[in-house]
Amino acid sequence: MAKGHRSQIKRERNEVKDTRPSAKLSYARVSVTKACFVLDAIRGKDVRTALAILAYNPRYASGVIEKLLKSAIANAENNNGLRAENLYIAECYANKGPTMKRIQPRAQGRAYRIEKRMSHITIVLDER
Repeated sequence: MAKGHRSQIKRERNEVKDTRPSAKLSYARVSVTKACFVLDAIRGKDVRTALAILAYNPRYASGVIEKLLKSAIANAENNNGLRAENLYIAECYANKGPTMKRIQPRAQGRAYRIEKRMSHITIVLDER
């Protein structure tokens, strides 16, 4: 039934903490689908190549993700003492955030709903 005391369960859960450098952007005003197109292009690449891809990608999400990647690199250098040349993108994903609902007036008193979607984007780096 019960595996143990609540504090013991919490202690065990916190032991398997991921120490890889990462950066997370919550409530990014870009849909998950559009963010994933850009994230798929940089997944598994080294940091320098990924920054080059993001700089010349015409999508809006690439600018947001480029800023997030630079933040993850700074976290790796300052907090973990890693060198930027050895880093690559181990994981990158976008999760669904809340949706803002807006109304667009239409003909004959109707109203169409506009859904402005948000996402939570995460980038995890690792050393080669």
